[in-house]
Amino acid sequence: MHDLLDALAGHREALRYTTRDLTDEQAGLRTTVSELCLGGLIKHVTSVERRWSAFMLEGQSALVGVSDMTEADWALRAEEFRMLPGETLAGVLDAYAEAARRTDEVVAGLPSLDVAHPLPEAPWTEPGTRWSARRTLLHIIGETAQHAGHADIIREALDGARSMG
Repeated sequence: MHDLLDALAGHREALRYTTRDLTDEQAGLRTTVSELCLGGLIKHVTSVERRWSAFMLEGQSALVGVSDMTEADWALRAEEFRMLPGETLAGVLDAYAEAARRTDEVVAGLPSLDVAHPLPEAPWTEPGTRWSARRTLLHIIGETAQHAGHADIIREALDGARSMG
């Protein structure tokens, strides 16, 4: 468990590092053809951690199945990827730190990483698929690492700053 949380902490730090010395406006800028911006990526990863750490505790009820999502749900999800008027980078980073703290707390409090729950139905999931807390934590790690890479590209396109090298 400690190795997994340490790996997640490293990817979180890489993601946060891409926002160093930026203004709120810069954190909301799109620098590639994608809709992604640095603040939006952090908001999305915050949401990922919140949903999946709740899943580890509560199971399927913590997630909205894709087939159950309304237009309003999809619109809210799209807002995860953008800095909205009135949002600040500091606020986004604070929310991320709180979600990270909560994920770590949930994982540490589980009796075992083998605790498992069924996933909601989705086109990409076999019916009856169950994820253990371990598999769920690996998913959070993967999401964070993937988006840290996206963030590095966005930051380099923004002002030439790189996270490594």
